[in-house]
Amino acid sequence: MIVIEQIHREDVLPATTRGYARDTLTLGWDDRVRVHGRRQSDGGLAFGLLLPRGTILRDGDCLVIEEATTIVVVVARPEPVFVIEPRTPQEWGLFAYHIGNRHQPLMITEVGLLCPDEPGVEQLLQQQSIPFTQTMRPFTPVTSGDSHH
Repeated sequence: MIVIEQIHREDVLPATTRGYARDTLTLGWDDRVRVHGRRQSDGGLAFGLLLPRGTILRDGDCLVIEEATTIVVVVARPEPVFVIEPRTPQEWGLFAYHIGNRHQPLMITEVGLLCPDEPGVEQLLQQQSIPFTQTMRPFTPVTSGDSHH
């Protein structure tokens, strides 16, 4: 089995990969933090991942499979999320505090906060009178580190 031990960003792919075929690997958040084990690309290419502990696969990461002359690009799958759009700096701080204080995962964007659409999170938002909407978006919460950028 082909085993991938390194990821690349598109802008720093080795020159030897020019002309390689392209494929994708569409994963939700939970699968993008599991970086050991068997995978299958969206096009059916089977391979193994053996990436350093703590690595997080992010949208746009590239897995180079030399043996198949293929670059597999990671795609963050849209997932059910709650979207919170604070209107003031005070709301940004207060809403992020309440979510973090309950140890809930949180994604911070330029226009709002995203949380996974789960019953416990919805209950928290309702208890704290935090306005939210529900939608489908790729979800990558804030983490303590990033091992490859």
